Amino acid sequence: MHLSKPAPSQGANLLTLAAVCLAALAMPLSFTGPALALTAIGRELGGDALALTWVTNAFMLTFGGSLMAAGALADQYGRKRVFLLGVGLFFLSSLGLSLAGSLLWLDLLRAAQGLGAALSFASGLAALAQSFAGAARTRAFSLIGTTFGIGLAFGPLLCGYLIQALGWRAIFVLAGAVGLLALGLAAYCMRESRDPQAAGLDWPGALSFTLALSLLTYGALAAPELGWSSPRVIALLLGSVAAFWLFVALERRAARPMLDLSLFRYPRFVGVQCLAAAPAYAFVVLLVLLPLRLVGAEGVSEAEAGRVMLALSAPMLALPLCAAWLTRWLSAATLSAGGLLLCAAGLWWLSRYPQVSALQQTLWPLLLIGVGISLPWGLMDGLAVSVVPKERAGMAAGIFSTTRVAGEGIALALVGALLAALLQQRLALISAAAPQALATAASQGALGKLAAVGELLPGLAPEALSQAYAAAFQRLLTVLSGLTVASALVVALFLRDVGQEQAEGTAAADPALESSG
Repeated sequence: MHLSKPAPSQGANLLTLAAVCLAALAMPLSFTGPALALTAIGRELGGDALALTWVTNAFMLTFGGSLMAAGALADQYGRKRVFLLGVGLFFLSSLGLSLAGSLLWLDLLRAAQGLGAALSFASGLAALAQSFAGAARTRAFSLIGTTFGIGLAFGPLLCGYLIQALGWRAIFVLAGAVGLLALGLAAYCMRESRDPQAAGLDWPGALSFTLALSLLTYGALAAPELGWSSPRVIALLLGSVAAFWLFVALERRAARPMLDLSLFRYPRFVGVQCLAAAPAYAFVVLLVLLPLRLVGAEGVSEAEAGRVMLALSAPMLALPLCAAWLTRWLSAATLSAGGLLLCAAGLWWLSRYPQVSALQQTLWPLLLIGVGISLPWGLMDGLAVSVVPKERAGMAAGIFSTTRVAGEGIALALVGALLAALLQQRLALISAAAPQALATAASQGALGKLAAVGELLPGLAPEALSQAYAAAFQRLLTVLSGLTVASALVVALFLRDVGQEQAEGTAAADPALESSG
């Protein structure tokens, strides 16, 4: 006798939400922890500046480059199946990272960890879109933002203590343990769902997009040491442009493209993508650069650096949920643009202080940055899945998350290159070394390795070197503040018609898009 499959219970939906939240919790641990551990990793495994930057960038690159493909795979083969595959890969790569004996293996496993994170994140968001609707979906996605906030707030503090007590390998054990919990819970409670209209993965589009991101990131990472006029750097950047042009051409001809380029005709969709990219240079780059500065340049312990980072990310604990609640009275555009302006003010305020570890002075600007970025953080995911039909939620999550995470990877590379360039300018004022020697020293300095800079530039007073680094970092924060102000203006303009119902994700995709065109 055939029995129909019962509808999933509310309890099963809540357990599914818990599994996705656990997977989301593991992700901030995967880029804040290694940033704190970079100095310790370099001491044990060695490696030049470029190889060490791949410890953070390999994860961001595969994460960002695979998200759209992950969303398409989830729509076709099933959200639960892809989620389990992704979390399983994340767990195994985390275990491998805790045992890695060379920097090359560490970088390769970080790339595998990023791929697992992409598969689990895109499919997890798509699964939530099937399990919740309306205001419940808004609360679910806001809880994802809060979970990220917990990881961002307590991750640096916890990882700092783990590094100090047990060594840097312990942070990967922690991330793997969280992933294992998510795997077990999802295997038990998550129901399978897929898009019946899915036409398969757009492999040419996926490969060309990932190639474009890889070449751009590698070129930006190599530029500080080799120079922007280096034939290798120029070839990498031109190759990136060519790969991206190929991606666009392929997507225009595809019957069911991975990225529907026609959506970019609508101001609202463009505004959401701009909002997705803004946290990369307004907040995420600080999660990597500040620990490098605190531990490497200012000489504080990993545990103390974690306490400073807690001031930056603590607002993430509650404010993403508060942002969803505030949409009863304020539009998503107002909250998002206002939050970015607060973040820009915090960045400018922080640039006034030459020593970040002086928490009695920098506490308030760090908190202001965290408060500002937390407001749009709680609204972005819900806005992203509201611009396409429910059945294409995987594609929506993939496009939005790709913009956000690929933007983070590119921003890390470009902002690191900018910091190295600013430091090279400062070093040229106090050292008579050759330009190539200054470029090499600046690449090391951008990682906070001022001792290595002193060895490369003998005769340079440590006080003068510290002042040059602080001045370059202050200038960098000013530039980031200006970029964040520009993003706030774009978001306010392009999302000005987004009302309360869009913020709650209840509007249908096509009418919403048409009304904004």
